[in-house]
Amino acid sequence: MPFPGGLWWLLCCRRGFTLLRRDYGEAEREADGEAEEEEEASFELRAQGDQGSLEVSLSQPTRSSSGSERSLLVAEEMRSLIVEKGPGPVEDDPDALVKGWLQREMRGCMKTPWIRPRKYWFVLTPDSLDYYSSNEKGARRLGSLVLTSLCSVLWPDKQLYKETGYWSVTVFGRKHCYRLYTEHLNEAVRWVCAVQKVIDSKAPVQTPTQLLMRDVEEHRESPEVLEQIYRCNPILRYTSGPLYAPLLPFPYGSLDQSAPGPRSYTTLRDEAVKLFNSLQQLESERDPVPLMQGVLQTCLDLPPLVDEIYCQLVKQTTEPPAPGGQGDLHYWQLLTCMSCTFLPSPPVLRFLRFHLDRTENRFPASEMAKYACFIREALGKTKGRECVPSLEEILVLMQRQEMICTVHCPGAPACSVAISSHTTAEEVAQELVSRLGLSQSPNLFALYEQSRRREQPVGSATLLADVLTSLAGEDREQDPPCRLCFKHYGFLDTDNVPRDSLEFALLFEQAHEMVLRGYVPTSEETLQTLAALRLQSLNSDFSTHAPFPRLEELFPPHVLHARLPPPPHRPPTKCRGARLRAGLLAGGLWGQALAKQRAERDQRLRGRLREEGASTMAAIVEKWKLLQGMGRPEAMAAYMALVREWPGFGSTLFDVDLHASPVGCGPQRLWLGIGAKAVSLYKPGEPEPLDSFCYGRISSFGASDSSTFRLSVEDRDLLFETSQVEEIAQLLNTYLASAGTQRLPRPQESPTSPPTSERPVLPQGLCTAAGPGSTGRQWVPPTASPAAGVATQVLRGPAWEGSQAQQRVASPQLNSHRSGPELLSPYPLTLYGLKPTSFLLSLPPASDPEW
Repeated sequence: MPFPGGLWWLLCCRRGFTLLRRDYGEAEREADGEAEEEEEASFELRAQGDQGSLEVSLSQPTRSSSGSERSLLVAEEMRSLIVEKGPGPVEDDPDALVKGWLQREMRGCMKTPWIRPRKYWFVLTPDSLDYYSSNEKGARRLGSLVLTSLCSVLWPDKQLYKETGYWSVTVFGRKHCYRLYTEHLNEAVRWVCAVQKVIDSKAPVQTPTQLLMRDVEEHRESPEVLEQIYRCNPILRYTSGPLYAPLLPFPYGSLDQSAPGPRSYTTLRDEAVKLFNSLQQLESERDPVPLMQGVLQTCLDLPPLVDEIYCQLVKQTTEPPAPGGQGDLHYWQLLTCMSCTFLPSPPVLRFLRFHLDRTENRFPASEMAKYACFIREALGKTKGRECVPSLEEILVLMQRQEMICTVHCPGAPACSVAISSHTTAEEVAQELVSRLGLSQSPNLFALYEQSRRREQPVGSATLLADVLTSLAGEDREQDPPCRLCFKHYGFLDTDNVPRDSLEFALLFEQAHEMVLRGYVPTSEETLQTLAALRLQSLNSDFSTHAPFPRLEELFPPHVLHARLPPPPHRPPTKCRGARLRAGLLAGGLWGQALAKQRAERDQRLRGRLREEGASTMAAIVEKWKLLQGMGRPEAMAAYMALVREWPGFGSTLFDVDLHASPVGCGPQRLWLGIGAKAVSLYKPGEPEPLDSFCYGRISSFGASDSSTFRLSVEDRDLLFETSQVEEIAQLLNTYLASAGTQRLPRPQESPTSPPTSERPVLPQGLCTAAGPGSTGRQWVPPTASPAAGVATQVLRGPAWEGSQAQQRVASPQLNSHRSGPELLSPYPLTLYGLKPTSFLLSLPPASDPEW
């Protein structure tokens, strides 16, 4: 048959060409490639037409510099780096560290398993990795990879072994890499460890830029020598040509180069060259802001490139063709943004400060000198950013101005605060405490990131510029937009707050948020009274023309949802055939009928929810009418008095699952209340605590893991499963630090005694829930647990510092790094004022599991 014969001829020819390539062509090409690799210059700017260009080798770069004798000829350097080898490998060669047979990938042959890789005899010496055609004496050396401190080696990949049956050893050089394979794992590990040991033994390679930076620092007091250094070394000056190699040394290969997120990067060396091309585009850009933000984002994703970009910007702003021109000022503006975002290493920082001083002395009172002065001040404050500057911040930095930050205060007008790229949340909170007259308050305050469905505190050391950048990104997806709020964080004394103070208004708003979240367990009638008092404080006396807020802004939504009948329970089908028949029926006529029944049931539930909401609103309005003549301060005081009847008011509640011991029974859903004097455990919806521990009884606490919080009380350990481990620990540390100079309650004292202030007299017809132990009506918990589905927030970082927590401003020390575990934390619903509309009720989606 013609096809098998043709196939046999092809295989025979392929075998013959393979032998010819092995004996002649391949060896010559590989030898030529290695010779070319040895001759190439590694760290210099190859500018055509420039005189005095530098020829620098791998180990010791050369440059012309007066006052130094470090220059070596390339030929002499290569001879000192590569040891002359004989005609072939010698079995007893004293310089051979490791030797053996390995298979080398040729032109991607490992991607096609039916082509077997070629075997070569590899010899590792203290200077290079060589391979020969055989291990016999006189065998020809086919290639050599010089090993320097910039080389790198990859460990064997298990996935590749599953695909090909070979363990890989990859050694990266200047422009080429050896991809070696073996069938034994221990042999691959032996080669990797040996090559890495040789790389680690090499002296660090320094580029001409680094050596010239050292010369500049040594001769900074000699203007004549400095001028000669800059004149004889074009690598320090502005260039309009491309950059072929980075100014600083970067390891060869692609180790740890991938950045998180959708962005993908190549090697650091390639990215450094690409960034220089991006910098050159700034000169002609009409709107350089997006390009600047892209450069900053790359530096944030690849931190090793920060020093490189600083050196490139210093280079491009040194002796430009048009000092003070548009292109030159774009470089200075990017350098300004870099100084407010990243802090360079000490050697680069010293070189940058010298460049700023030199610019101010050469161009006094110019725009460049103004930027240099601004950059010097910024470098003294920069500590690193979590986000790159937003477009608005970059525009402000280009003008060397401050940003305006708007902070909302519940119950008070919004405040505008001027901030810089280095302003922290603690500084803004302290300024607001002073501006709002809260310096004498014993309570603690903090800034919060707030949206309609979540609220998270801002760490004291967090930069407000990072917060505004993150909020600007969320504003595009949310309505209403996110915002910053100033609120209470630690409730140390809520009973002695003056009623006519701004702090009382802040406390009133936060108490109302607790009611809406269901964290004030009381009867439904009391909740209606609270809603009526809320209306009285907002709109004064009842009027048909008064604006009505949404019912969910007055009354806890979960109470209405609890009145709805539960969805019908469908027993799971055990038989596989029954499930198959159900699926077939669901896709036919029966499926349409079931969908219609489900839609009708959802419609009935919606109608039932509207009826319940209308009846609840009618009851609230009737109670509102009874408050005729009550002023806003009296309504707020009556509201706070009813809320204070619950002993747990002032505590921060966390949803936890209690495990009595690591091997105990199943978890129990509870509220963990962290207060100023005690830690309490509540059953959701119950006013009385199951147990309460004053801080004197707590021996230790901490995180067992990212989702388990351990609380040691005397002789027992309580384990809580929660997603708010870090937040609980921070709040406990805050209260412990605040109570350091105060007298802690004895174990037998009750830390949750009811307030002694008199309760305001309410008009007849309004219920007042009595506290526990009183002779009045007992507390009746609501019939449902708090509504689920609250959005979550991300909180990171170690515990609070005790000295800072004693101030009026809460100082959560949140970690700015992203490497640790991220902990989620639900926060209360946020109210955004009232809408002048008629009664509205927000309905849940039809797929809500609570229906």
